[in-house]
Formats: sequence, structure tokens, C-alpha cells
Amino acid sequence: MTLFAHPDFDDHERILFAHDAASGLEAIVAIHSTRLGPAAGGCRMWPYASEEEAIADALRLSRGMTYKNAVAGLDLGGGKAVIIADPRTQKTPELLRAFGRAVETLGGRYVTAEDVGVSVEDMEIVRETTAHVAGLSSGAHASGDPSPVTARGVFEGVRRAMKVATGSDDLAGRTVAVQGLGHVGRHLCALLHAAGARLVVSDIDPARIADAERVFDARAVAPDAIVATEADVFAPCALGGVLDDVSIPRLKARIVAGAANNQLARPEHADALHARGILYVPDFALNAGGIINVAREIEGRTDERWLDERLARMVDNIEAILVEARDRGVSPNGVAEAFARARLA
Repeated sequence: MTLFAHPDFDDHERILFAHDAASGLEAIVAIHSTRLGPAAGGCRMWPYASEEEAIADALRLSRGMTYKNAVAGLDLGGGKAVIIADPRTQKTPELLRAFGRAVETLGGRYVTAEDVGVSVEDMEIVRETTAHVAGLSSGAHASGDPSPVTARGVFEGVRRAMKVATGSDDLAGRTVAVQGLGHVGRHLCALLHAAGARLVVSDIDPARIADAERVFDARAVAPDAIVATEADVFAPCALGGVLDDVSIPRLKARIVAGAANNQLARPEHADALHARGILYVPDFALNAGGIINVAREIEGRTDERWLDERLARMVDNIEAILVEARDRGVSPNGVAEAFARARLA
């Protein structure tokens, strides 16, 4: 299969394959669109089973960033980088510097930041070899870890979804099943717990589970059971592709709203959710808080109110998308994509 015939290729502007023998770097940078501004999106480090899997992830994630930035009202395009490596055993300063040199060759068309497997501290190392990096912990406009802002946006989006579905945004006594207790998932749990929600959680890390049970009085279930948990909201906050032919029939939640990227295994799964009467909040609209935080750094914003205003606008857009979808009797995913395409046009 050629790249241009790949099912996830969507008129991407540029694909960079970067290799550095000395450090072991094998990376792919996918720039989907720069129509609204430089392509912005994080760098994911993951031990992909194949190059094909890594290419598909880069293509899908970068397209998602285009839509995410458009729906969030940002003057940024969409891009994403993936590094084929295990962050627990293969991440080195030399590899990160080599990645930075690869980003630098793009001349500012792509701005990178942290994502799964890559931290704020890692971005400080990447900055040694490229100026086109954000999500930093130091500097005049450093935005730091975007996870708390992402979680805040998801939390507010869950409240708006609950309002559209039930007429009330009150989460007290509601059950939320959170899949994945990484940086964003844990921050989301803290906000949900403070709002009075009952939490059911799953994660592959026993320490994270123990923490959620102790701090948030959460009930833990096995990773393969969280999808079928009786809940008002199912919140995927791990890796993508969780909503597929197997999981959708098992869902027992009224709403699906989480922080993970590319939650739909295929586009038609949005219609499968709609056919079951499940309100799906499109992930690229819901999890934009982190890129909004990064955009503040990219644009050199110093006004603290700017972030709050952008988050409020993002959440208003989500509610408008959900209301339109409800009134038209269609999936919110198509409405959100049309919203993004209209801005791109």
C-alpha cells in the first residue's frame, strides 16, 4: 500500500520520515493542514507493533489536530509526530535532540509539544535543537503541562453534554466510568469527584488504581470491563480506537465523553453510537483544552483571561454542536466535522 492510497491519508500537506542511526530515532511527522496557521500538535512516543501502525496513528492524529484547532477557534493548523520507541526503556536525551533536529528542518511549519510517552521535561531537551517547540516549563511564556487544562475542558464538556441529554448539568450522584488514569485522566477524576460524581475507574497500573480508590473513593474494575460498566458517562482517557464493533454493543452509558484522541476505530462508529441512542461528544472538540494552553505559549499571550475566554468559547461550541445534532437527529461527530470544515473554508 502506498502512502497516498492509505485509508487515513486525507490530503496531508507533508509527511516527514526521520531517522538517526546514532540515537536510534525513528519518527514520523505528519502535517495535515497549515491553512489556519502553523501545524501544532504533540509528539507521541509509543512502541508501535509496525511502521504501518505508526503511520496510521500519525495520519489520524494530525487530521484530528486540524479539526481540533479549527473547532477551538485557534489560528493553528494540524500536525502530529510519533516516535517509534518504548518511552520506558528507549527514551534518551540523544534521541530527543535528534527529534528536535528533524522538527527544525520543517522551518516552523510544525510546532511540537508533549503527548503520550513524552513529558514537559522531554520538551526542554527537544528545545536544545529546535525553536519550534511548546509546552515548556521555562521561558517568558511557558505554558507547562497542558494536562490540567485538557481535563478542565473535558469536565466542562461533560457537564454540557449532561445538560443536553438530561436538562441539568449537575454531576452530583452521577456515575462516570473513567478509562485511563494518566495525567489527564487523574485530573479529570479530581474535578468529577469535587462535583459529587461517583467514579468507576480502570488502568493497567495498579498504583494509579490504588491512588484513585484512596483519594477519590473510586470503584475499580478490570480494564476489559470498564466499557460495559453501568454509568451515566463513559470517559475514555487512554489510547484511541476504543469505540468499535465489539465495544459499542457492550456500552451501558448514556454519554461518551473523554480525553482520548481518535476514540472511534472508524468514522462509521459515530453513527453506530447514535443508532444506540448514546450521545457521543466528538473527542477533537472536547479535548482541545491542552492545545489551547499550548497556543497561548505559541502566540506569546500574557493575558491570563485569554485562556479562560478560549476555554469558555470551546465549551459553548460543544454545546452548540450537541444541540444542533439533537435537533437534526444526527450524530454530533458529523456536525462537529462540518463546523471545522466551515472554518477551514
